[in-house]
Amino acid sequence: MLVKNPQPGELEAIETASRDEISALQLQRLQWSLRHTYDNVEPYRKRCQEKGIHPDDLKTLSDLSKFPFMTKADLRDHYPFGLFAVPQSKIARLHASSGTTGKSVVVGYTQSDLNNWANLIARSLRAAGLRAGHMVHNAYGYGMFTGGLGAHYGIERLGCTVVPMSGGQTEKQVQQIVDFRPDGMMVTPSYSLVIAEEFERRGIDPKDISLKVGIFGAEPWGEGMRAEIERKLGIDAVDIYGLTEVMGPGVASECIETKDGPVVWEDHFYPEIIDPETGEVLPDGEMGELVFTSLTKEGFPVIRYRTRDLTRLLKPTARSFRRLGKITGRSDDMLIVRGVNVFPTQIEEQIMRDPRLSGNYQIVLNRDGHMDNVEVRCELQREASSLGADDRAQLAKTLQHHIKTIIGISTKITVLDFNGIPRTEVGKARRVIDQRPQQV
Repeated sequence: MLVKNPQPGELEAIETASRDEISALQLQRLQWSLRHTYDNVEPYRKRCQEKGIHPDDLKTLSDLSKFPFMTKADLRDHYPFGLFAVPQSKIARLHASSGTTGKSVVVGYTQSDLNNWANLIARSLRAAGLRAGHMVHNAYGYGMFTGGLGAHYGIERLGCTVVPMSGGQTEKQVQQIVDFRPDGMMVTPSYSLVIAEEFERRGIDPKDISLKVGIFGAEPWGEGMRAEIERKLGIDAVDIYGLTEVMGPGVASECIETKDGPVVWEDHFYPEIIDPETGEVLPDGEMGELVFTSLTKEGFPVIRYRTRDLTRLLKPTARSFRRLGKITGRSDDMLIVRGVNVFPTQIEEQIMRDPRLSGNYQIVLNRDGHMDNVEVRCELQREASSLGADDRAQLAKTLQHHIKTIIGISTKITVLDFNGIPRTEVGKARRVIDQRPQQV
């Protein structure tokens, strides 16, 4: 049975520490991380010198705002190892981003970094209700992607049995879940729905599935998607957050007793929210771009790394650390349609209002002259496959109206049969197909 209300003795002391204790630890570790980066990463040292700032200038946590940002462009400009802070002989493992354009982002980990990573994944799984002796089906992709191996070693660190399935082979995924009867699963939310569909195809009722909790990350997903996953698999769906540049999965994770946003593990990562346009630090509770500074990383430290994820910092609830609001999208994934800023998750939210529609969808953009056109392709749930033409037309009209009134753009809605949207068995779902001519 999963633990949904842990006793204080089951948690690490820092998870229930006072804000003053957390801040004191953060300042100590931040001063070390800044000095370590300044002394050992020449490109960042030059950036600080150009700005006239030195690690000794950090006297309080708020002083961090004086230091320059790091961006993905910096990482690509110094590909592959130019931002590493230790000699290559001290690097125990390499990972790389799964980006499809330009050079990959390569990150390195010392053995200490890998130990911290495993500990934080274990902490995240414990927050999700898992304990030593449970079995976890790991369907994150293995290889250079951080998901598979990052999750793997954290599962083992907690004392759980890991099923290292990786992505793809959906029928085999389901058969192993049926045969092995794992307690938890780690996978992308979009692929979990593909797995759920295979259970449906086999006529297996959600209450007969052994899984009790799923830990889902690597792509944005909303509350409507959470509800569908929980309904189809009969589980608690918990959000885990991370990104390759900062560590991988396990930078933040939800607690099963609240499911109210991923808790940032602030003893290892210092979060800020900034205005994406000005770079100004915003107060907790305000929406903006998420920025992270690593506090303990040796091999590949990041200082004020701009994630491009749009969210807000929320006050603590189940733990003493602050939480992330739902990621509404990425500033670099934002679509501008006829002057309106649109994020795919906004459209997903409107789709998920109708239980007859599944969580699989695509947004197709093209241009007619100077006018942007948007087609939203969605599909029916298996149980709604018999829906007639008139009902489908009314469903499309209602969705079109919701998108227009809530988001502010006109769309063409195409309601496809069940399984009408191509499935992604490995990696993240492709939600946006932008066929508009590139601006020169």
